Amino acid sequence: MTHAIRIHSTGGPEVLSWEPYDPGMPGPGEVRLVHEAIGLNFIDVYHRSGLYPLPALPAIPGLEGAGTVETVGEGVTEFSKGDRVAYAGVPPGAYAEVRCIPAHRLVRLPEAISARQGAAMMLQGMTARYLLKGCYQVQAGSTILIHAAAGGVGSLVCQWAKHLGATIIGTVGSKEKAVLAKENGCTHTILYREEDFASRVRDITGGQGVDVVYDSIGRSTFMKSLDCLRPMGVMVTFGQSSGPLDPIDIGLLAQKGSLFLTRPSLMHYTAKRDDLLAHAHDLFEVVASGAVKIKIMQEYALRDAAKAHRDLEERKTQGSSILVP
Repeated sequence: MTHAIRIHSTGGPEVLSWEPYDPGMPGPGEVRLVHEAIGLNFIDVYHRSGLYPLPALPAIPGLEGAGTVETVGEGVTEFSKGDRVAYAGVPPGAYAEVRCIPAHRLVRLPEAISARQGAAMMLQGMTARYLLKGCYQVQAGSTILIHAAAGGVGSLVCQWAKHLGATIIGTVGSKEKAVLAKENGCTHTILYREEDFASRVRDITGGQGVDVVYDSIGRSTFMKSLDCLRPMGVMVTFGQSSGPLDPIDIGLLAQKGSLFLTRPSLMHYTAKRDDLLAHAHDLFEVVASGAVKIKIMQEYALRDAAKAHRDLEERKTQGSSILVP
């Protein structure tokens, strides 16, 4: 019997329970996958807490993993036993030693990329891809603001945006994280606990503002993030680690410079198979070239998922984190 982390009710990290689990055999169009590593992401916290409701309870959380195909179900022709694969996105169920998953959500891992790297990079890396190429087309000469610049997505956005030739302003919570952000290509760092980040952005940009803000923090940063944008700039809110946004009067977007606002989701950007493969291809390309390095800063045993969630919520993690069965 294999094991998995299950939740029977929403709540704090204590609801994450290590239990025996039999995933069964794959159904038509499915693959049975043996995980080598599983990605840890803030959306897992939202699912556990109930902020983003899971389809039903009890449930196995987790949206990212990598490993080896054990067997395939009827009709699966793209993959076979022994293939190295990775995935990110729905359906949830990654916090398991073994799982069944629709084959159309999988991508092959290149030989140069390990399963641990694959588990650490797919969700955050493809998120970085749609942020930089989908929500706003970042290119040489662009100026961007990324909150949580030393976090998992932030670290990848900084590296990738530098590769594209952008000027990157990043907010961080400590001097140690500022060093990490700089190492990842951040041009300017702002200690948001000590400085008013909107004022600093205006100083850095000579009063012009940035082209795009990438904000995964939510409630505590949203309004000031709008003040960081140039006229017709783009506000991308893709997370809410400080809490959900309060309702806003969209007239503010006109008052602050005819701004654009989007709330994207990786699930929508990769819903079609071709789009999923395009995101994965671009990610694998920048990683294989060395332009983006996958830095696994924390590893936890899968059975210790509760500790991993506590560390994530308490801002104790840097870069990417994985759970190891």
